[in-house]
Amino acid sequence: MIKRTLALGVSLITIGLIAAPALGQAMPQELADAMAGKYKGKVVTAFGAFADADEVKFNQDVKAFEDATGIDIQYESSKQFEATIGTRVDAGNVPDLADFPQPGLMGIFAKQGKLIDLTSFMTPDYLKGQYLQSWLDMGTKPGADGKPTMVGLWERVNVKSLVWYPKKAFDAAGYKVPTTWDELKKLQDQIVADGDTPWCIGIESGAATGWAATDWIEEVMLRTTSLENYDKWTTGALKFSSPEVKHAAEVVGDIWLNDKNVFGGRKAIVSTSFGDAPAPMFADPPKCWLHKQGNFIVSFFPKDKPLKAGVDYDFFYLPPIDPTYGRPVEVGGDIWSMFKDRPEVRAVMEWFSRADHLKTWLASGGTIAPQKDVQLDWYGNDIDRGVAKILAGATSVRFDGSDLMPGEVGAGSFWKEMTAWIAGSEDLDTALKNIDASWPSK
Repeated sequence: MIKRTLALGVSLITIGLIAAPALGQAMPQELADAMAGKYKGKVVTAFGAFADADEVKFNQDVKAFEDATGIDIQYESSKQFEATIGTRVDAGNVPDLADFPQPGLMGIFAKQGKLIDLTSFMTPDYLKGQYLQSWLDMGTKPGADGKPTMVGLWERVNVKSLVWYPKKAFDAAGYKVPTTWDELKKLQDQIVADGDTPWCIGIESGAATGWAATDWIEEVMLRTTSLENYDKWTTGALKFSSPEVKHAAEVVGDIWLNDKNVFGGRKAIVSTSFGDAPAPMFADPPKCWLHKQGNFIVSFFPKDKPLKAGVDYDFFYLPPIDPTYGRPVEVGGDIWSMFKDRPEVRAVMEWFSRADHLKTWLASGGTIAPQKDVQLDWYGNDIDRGVAKILAGATSVRFDGSDLMPGEVGAGSFWKEMTAWIAGSEDLDTALKNIDASWPSK
């Protein structure tokens, strides 16, 4: 019998028994033609930020397509992708395809009229069959004429909206995975009443100190206001000093600024590295019990003792706050756009739209498929399978907000001012006004 569990509080053990059915949509025309060998010998150039192990995994997936179609995908990567792609566009030396690490930069080229409208060859019905509407919304940007144009297609993602906990000790203590914000607060209060500390939190990251704090603000924004307000916030149309953003910060502050809630107290948050923050969960007994971070964080778990997923640790979805806003999920990821429109280039984009093109990557671990037709048994481990289940249960999805903002804000004042507020050197109103003042003039 196949067990079915809700997306809010997924057990790694039960998840292993679930598989989502493939939708079985017919291939778009160019992809079908490619599979029939009609574009054999054609070359498609692709440029992106995949490097090191990710580049190896991408090329492994690409080889299967090349073998099946005879199309040669020539991929070039750069760790300075953002600067390099701008230079290439200015010089007229564009690739056929580009993989943007975030949709904000893609939007700049869309506004310049440099990118191809993907709905010119993939129908809205097909795209809605492959993706939750939120993914299509995030791939849509104003074109040169100001009209919304779908220029981006999501290939693979990582999920941020996760809370990790030391499962063996957690279960032994009689704690239960919360599925609502009220239940999360009650769990937090129970841990404090038991004489322990609920949260493991650290935001130190060298020159990038503070980014982990922005993730929390973004998560709460998605749970306390509309998607329209979230989108306006990332573009500067909704100010940081607005009631909506201030409220989100205050919700975070209710947890972070109470020394009873955080291991080491408020002051330790700023001095503790984000990668070191979860380690106290694995002390015996745990020194803290909950850590909110994306699925990448397992690579930072202590290596001095073996830790088994589903036994020593597990995770759950960061619960919703206001039911009005459903079960949002915050993500990072890779979105592809077309600079040149040829049948073989269309075929590659259509291939990216189907989850089975990621099979090799999913089996090796470390990535999540946003496409609806993914099957959970394609994932090579229980962590990725569980994260995928949470993503599949999302009612809406949005990209990391700070990554969508201008660099002066998203990777500048937002990080800096949140750090100052958390450290206690500024009050919240001052920090929010300072961020607003840093926004570049249009």
